[in-house]
Amino acid sequence: MSTPGSAPVSPGPTQDVELELTGMTCSSCANRIERKLNKLDGVSATVNYATERARVSYPADLGTERLVETVAAAGYAARVPEPVHPDADGTDGPDADPLTTRLAVSAALSVPVVVLAMVPPWQFAGWQWVSLVLALPVVLWGGWPFHRAAWTNLRHRATTMDTLISIGTLAALGWSLYALLLGSAGEIGMSHGFSLTVERGDGSANVYLEAAAGVTTFLLAGRWLEHRAKRNAGSALRALLDLGAKEVTLLTDGPGGGERRVPADSLVVGDRFVVRPGETVATDGEVVSGSSAVDTAMLTGESVPVEVGPGDTVTGATLNVGGRLVVRATRVGSDTRLARMARLVEDAQTGKAAAQRLADRVSGVFVPVVLVLALGTLLTWFAVGEPAQAAFTAAVAVLIIACPCALGLATPMALMVGTGRGAQLGILIKGPEALERTRRPDVVVLDKTGTVTTGAMSLVDVVTADGTDETDVLTYAGALEQASEHPIARAVADGARERVGALPEVVDFANDPGRGVRGTVAGTPVVVGRPSLLGDLALPDDLAAVLDAETARTTVAVGWDGAVRGLLVVADRVKETSAEAVADLRALGLRPVLLTGDAEPVARAVAAEVGIATEDVVAGVLPEDKVDVVRRLQAEGHVVAMVGDGVNDAAALATADLGLAMGTGTDAAIEAADLTLVRGDLRVAGDAIRLSRRTLGTIRGNLFWAFAYNVAALPLAALGLLNPMLAGFAMAASSLFVVGNSLRLRRFSARAGT
Repeated sequence: MSTPGSAPVSPGPTQDVELELTGMTCSSCANRIERKLNKLDGVSATVNYATERARVSYPADLGTERLVETVAAAGYAARVPEPVHPDADGTDGPDADPLTTRLAVSAALSVPVVVLAMVPPWQFAGWQWVSLVLALPVVLWGGWPFHRAAWTNLRHRATTMDTLISIGTLAALGWSLYALLLGSAGEIGMSHGFSLTVERGDGSANVYLEAAAGVTTFLLAGRWLEHRAKRNAGSALRALLDLGAKEVTLLTDGPGGGERRVPADSLVVGDRFVVRPGETVATDGEVVSGSSAVDTAMLTGESVPVEVGPGDTVTGATLNVGGRLVVRATRVGSDTRLARMARLVEDAQTGKAAAQRLADRVSGVFVPVVLVLALGTLLTWFAVGEPAQAAFTAAVAVLIIACPCALGLATPMALMVGTGRGAQLGILIKGPEALERTRRPDVVVLDKTGTVTTGAMSLVDVVTADGTDETDVLTYAGALEQASEHPIARAVADGARERVGALPEVVDFANDPGRGVRGTVAGTPVVVGRPSLLGDLALPDDLAAVLDAETARTTVAVGWDGAVRGLLVVADRVKETSAEAVADLRALGLRPVLLTGDAEPVARAVAAEVGIATEDVVAGVLPEDKVDVVRRLQAEGHVVAMVGDGVNDAAALATADLGLAMGTGTDAAIEAADLTLVRGDLRVAGDAIRLSRRTLGTIRGNLFWAFAYNVAALPLAALGLLNPMLAGFAMAASSLFVVGNSLRLRRFSARAGT
């Protein structure tokens, strides 16, 4: 179908573009833009309210100008974004949060207006006119986003919370102007006292400036919190892309050839580049010469480094921790594994659109009802012959009592208290949408490395041959390994120092890449490394039996004087609190599933140690496969929570119904998750879910009582029995209740040790 008056678009090749959108205030705005774009012939569009972007596939001959015009016709603005270079702090510059100034100015002007109205002894001569001067910019300028959104919705015959906010605050301001200019409220010396009686009156001596200014400021605060969450929605992608190398040492042939530093994004397929120890691999490629150990933990989350040599492939953003490598680029730019993972995160975020807020859902019914009731009140009073002034007073009273002051506090107040308490306990909650997701999961997928385990290699066991002292094995192996840069060597050296103290110097040190090291310690030639390196040394039967049985952990052999003297077992150690955390998650109704790229024996050993069933172990998965595992569980009817810490977990965290990131992990994982566990203690995951559910329950309670006050008072307002001070008192009481109910979250206690 094409839009009215548009020319048919002939089928042909399609192109993809991302549009940057502005003017959206709720998920219904995103749905409206999506519907408008999809009405164009050949166009397929998905709008993400959280990131304020639209991904559009369109016929090549249509042009992006037509897409932008269609969005503008829907009442919003769109543009094809320019490349953005974020500031060092991760924001897009000083103007990234335009609501900050609006909120600060509105709050400063609103406080004296509210105080003067609610504390009669402080009302000096002419106070009401001062309040008018202060309230006008708050309602008109501070509340402009609400008025603009209400007008946009009105043009499309829709109502949202913005509609009620705009009408309510403007009605309060309008009636105050009427009372000041045409009624008796503008008389110098008039006092705005409290009166809690229910009686009819014309209201001409009362002003509602405190309601108009206070409601605007409270709701601006809520909108500011929401805006901050949306602005950070793309941080996962920035964190992923920032892992890549910025510069690379390029090898060139021919006259004047050699090594020269160039920007990493200038590489093309076939270029050869150098990766020195400690440098990041610039792009996906194949090793041409050299051998080394490559640390893939930042990309895969796995702690054991990968030995590479000529002919082996390496992935961009991994770290060279061994020798010098010469690599030939095989994939660059958007084709690299890192870029594909970034697209996975983006796709998952787009597919998991932010849930529509509870207040907006209820307001879809509440707002039209209030508007109809206000109009009905006005017409009914006219019909029964009451004066026009009394009829208008009753209609305005309906709008004022319905003005959602407490609704504006319901979500942000509980969220602020809940997140504040969470921060004290090492839990970061990203917003109301994350809270809604905590109620439903029945399966929790746990990444192994860095989540259930420490994520670092350590010496966990020493096995010696008969007649060999353990101290000698540790001394010789530690002295030799401390001369190596390999992560397994560092684990052996650190473990040896912890157990025997200072280590002697090594001479005649030699490295056999991928196999082990040799050297002389205290006059004794020593060999440390893979059992294959010690093939010419005698292997005692007891050590051979240990080697055959030890399939789940890395084993390093130590030999001297013609025989293997001991075995050192190195592994990623399970965190002391992981077993307790798994039991706690079960108590919350969640079935734990262990997910890892490690081999099956390693995964099963870890699962047995923490109490996860063998059938709930998924091992040997690639980073891309983690998303598939989550989707498979979802396809089986499960609601999935995911706990992870690596870049490879970011897409799975975003795909899961609830994502929890370990704060000790990578920025990409943290930004893709709904909840962040600041400490590296898995037990905090249970506390995070409990706190989130408690906070969500508080928000729902706040919303119920905020509406209850309005609904209970609306009939009184419609009957003309609600005087201005009683309306103000009811609004203040509902706000105080919401605040008090939210503050109860401060008493939430964690089960995990602090």
